Amino acid sequence: MCDCGSTRTPGMGPYATERALVEFVLRAHGGAVAPSPLPNGGLDHDCQGCGQRFVLKTFVQKCPACGGVHAVSPPRANDPGAIQFAGSDFTL
Repeated sequence: MCDCGSTRTPGMGPYATERALVEFVLRAHGGAVAPSPLPNGGLDHDCQGCGQRFVLKTFVQKCPACGGVHAVSPPRANDPGAIQFAGSDFTL
């Protein structure tokens, strides 16, 4: 069993923020988590880069308007407030 979500340590693993969270999710399980579909069809979200509304459908996804990279971790996949933005200079 995976222990990547076994800690609630702020700023680490699935509870990291901003770029650190995006990088964590990109690496999780050898990269298998990032392209996986979110439960319940995704999360409505306003891009933290340009403000455009879109649905985050996978654990890591680019904003369709500006290309800004957003992510949410599996333990928080039902919480739109947990979506993190990697910053405008981050590229996949």
